Amino acid sequence: MRTLIKVSISAIILSIASYVIIQVPSVQDRIMVSVVSGMANTFGKLNKEDALSVAVCGSRSPIPSPGRAETCMLVQAGEEMFVVDIGDGSNDNLQNWGIDYSKINAVLLTHLHSDHIADLPNLHQGAWILQSRKDKLKVYGPEGVDIVTQGIEMAYGLDYQFRNEHHGDAIAPREYAGFDTRTIDLNNPVIYQNGALKITAFKVIHEPIEPSLGYKFEYKGRSLVITGDTSYAQSVIDNSMNVDVLFHEAQANHMVDVIQKFANENGAPLRAKVMSDIKTYHTTLIEAADIANKANVKKLVFYHLTPAPRNYLTELIFVRGVNEVRKEWTLAKDGTLIVLPANSEDIIVTSM
Repeated sequence: MRTLIKVSISAIILSIASYVIIQVPSVQDRIMVSVVSGMANTFGKLNKEDALSVAVCGSRSPIPSPGRAETCMLVQAGEEMFVVDIGDGSNDNLQNWGIDYSKINAVLLTHLHSDHIADLPNLHQGAWILQSRKDKLKVYGPEGVDIVTQGIEMAYGLDYQFRNEHHGDAIAPREYAGFDTRTIDLNNPVIYQNGALKITAFKVIHEPIEPSLGYKFEYKGRSLVITGDTSYAQSVIDNSMNVDVLFHEAQANHMVDVIQKFANENGAPLRAKVMSDIKTYHTTLIEAADIANKANVKKLVFYHLTPAPRNYLTELIFVRGVNEVRKEWTLAKDGTLIVLPANSEDIIVTSM
């Protein structure tokens, strides 16, 4: 008993001493140096080995879910990086992971819904300020993408001017503020080819959005497909044949039904109508698993989750029935990282 009392007294004294010490400015300054050093040490490449890799920088749909950003995928092939969609909150993940924005070659937009473009202004700032740019950030997307980028440039025009006037061309070069926008022509679907890397766009079904795109990445014997938002589509099967990984959007309609019913019963008919509407242009997990099977995909990753699970119990509800259709699958979270080493058959599932 005496030993316990002594330990308790020692702990109290230590706590008081620690509190007193951290009130000292010089101690605070030393702590701040450690914090800044730790932040600086996080900066680097997404993946250090030669590989085709994807980090999920946003895993949810517009329906909020704590700890998840709206849809975003960071793809690295060797030394080249691409961001596929950039929904709200996803740029914070990229910053927190210490991604080197100067390495981002381009942004690829699957379509122009707000949850796929909302953080594009913030991503641009990260790719422009302090990056010694010699060109504008490239943005590829479907017809209408130029309207989006022109609108951002107009809205942020004064910001670009103010930052340039304050910091100068070395930090915020006015000449390279804004976007190099490229509308994808599906008659020429290979949108990027450089050495071993090839990126192909293809049409998916997300009516009335026209067109809505998916993307296929091929690099040194490895391959992956990112669907964007789509209902069940033969084009996804055709473009995903034998790929290593298929990132497919996933909607749990059995959960959407519950939300719809609750809204109707609690005086929210417009919300119920939205829940009814979204069931017409998304893919269920069972359907996505069937697509992956028909395409002979090695690994299926569910992303753009609707409604994204909030805990273990809702995860169980969300994936109900999937194992009866397919065994090789992963439910994405913000930070899920898939690594495909070059000229290998390994599929490494880890986390940022």
